[in-house]
Amino acid sequence: MTHHMLVLISLLLVVTAACSPSPPPVAAPSPYKLSGPLVSSATNMVTAWYVPKNPLTDRSLDNSKLSQDIKWGFRLFTNKPHEAPQFAPSKMSCNNCHLNAGQRERSLPLVGVAGMFPEYNRRSARLYSLNDRIVDCFLRSENATGGVEDELPSTTSPEVLALSAYLTWLARGSEVGKNPPWRGQNVIEASNLIPVEKLDPRRGEALFMEHCTNCHGEDGQGVAIGDKKPGPLWGPDSWNDGAGAARIYTLAGIIRYAMPYLDPGRLTDEEAQQIAAFVNSKPRPQYPFKHQDYRTEKLPPDSVYYRK
Repeated sequence: MTHHMLVLISLLLVVTAACSPSPPPVAAPSPYKLSGPLVSSATNMVTAWYVPKNPLTDRSLDNSKLSQDIKWGFRLFTNKPHEAPQFAPSKMSCNNCHLNAGQRERSLPLVGVAGMFPEYNRRSARLYSLNDRIVDCFLRSENATGGVEDELPSTTSPEVLALSAYLTWLARGSEVGKNPPWRGQNVIEASNLIPVEKLDPRRGEALFMEHCTNCHGEDGQGVAIGDKKPGPLWGPDSWNDGAGAARIYTLAGIIRYAMPYLDPGRLTDEEAQQIAAFVNSKPRPQYPFKHQDYRTEKLPPDSVYYRK
């Protein structure tokens, strides 16, 4: 073999090695014991605000438009009033219900959920894309309808696309069309549901004062603990009356398994429902399009604001 041929072969090997795709970086192991990809529901002061997959510190994300949108989506998820004040006139963020940036067990986790869309939405009686669902959260949970009417979010709003990018990033490696086993776990068994008319907001208020005021305050507006503060549970800065949390059983499922924040699961099914009945007996912003909901499907019995 001639010298020139050896040089040519060597150059080809170098070029081939340079052009070969590098294996994706391996994520650093979590310093805490997780429940699958999620922070355990048995949380403590150390893990209470831990985020297993944080795009702001993930070295595999670069300066591309997609990576920047994933990072912005995370910031929107955790602080919507600051990142998108025009769409969040309430003081609520996604993180107020989907704890640990959507990555805590039995706290409405969203890891792997993006692959389930489109899916049927009973309230609207149609298929929803992931972006449709995000818009719905803006309109209801963040009360975007309480802002400027001609600035309502749409499925192509940059903020919606960024949130979609973050949630899709959380679903990487998940099987499309397969519900994650941790989805739908914030539900009280049907056999343990108390008829709405038999719930007592006064008992719920007493339980609230006993178990909830350290973080939420007696006025329900949240107590600042360092740089952390829970979102308002009622009043003009809370979710509106068309939100999912405005349903008693839905809110009770969140309270039952995700609260108290540092000792979740301590309350009973009955206590969680009583507290939810109290919280949802309070005034909150009105969703102006409630007449468009449940036109095909039956109105759920715990949709108390629709009956007023």
